[in-house]
Amino acid sequence: MNIFPYLNFDGETESAFLFYQAVFGGEFEGGIKYMRDAPGMPIEEDEMDRVMHVCLRLSENVKIIGSDNLPSMGHVLKQGNHAYLSLDMDSKEEGERIFRELSEGGEVEMAYQKTFWGAYFASFKDRFGVSWMINYDLKAGEE
Repeated sequence: MNIFPYLNFDGETESAFLFYQAVFGGEFEGGIKYMRDAPGMPIEEDEMDRVMHVCLRLSENVKIIGSDNLPSMGHVLKQGNHAYLSLDMDSKEEGERIFRELSEGGEVEMAYQKTFWGAYFASFKDRFGVSWMINYDLKAGEE
């Protein structure tokens, strides 16, 4: 398992990550994905250019991940809620177990489920208020 910082911004993710790339180097995995790229999501016109997902790979075991919030969906950025611990799991089953146990008594934002981007994913706060994301990238042939 790896743990990666996940940073949220209020419309500044692209600028922040271009800055981080200039400082640290590294490459963007899969480019920068924008809200307009999400199929079937009802996104406000003025939020289409917000970043849905960006991952700056700094080395084999180090990356920084981030996205913009969506005010139209009630997201409010406050210092203290803009960072998650993101777990990159070794198996789908391990992700399910960790989600089930770590989210017990907490607040689930998105249950562990298959996503359109080819992964199983969950986001939640644990019972202590720590924000977590769990991700397992599906391998070829996996469902």
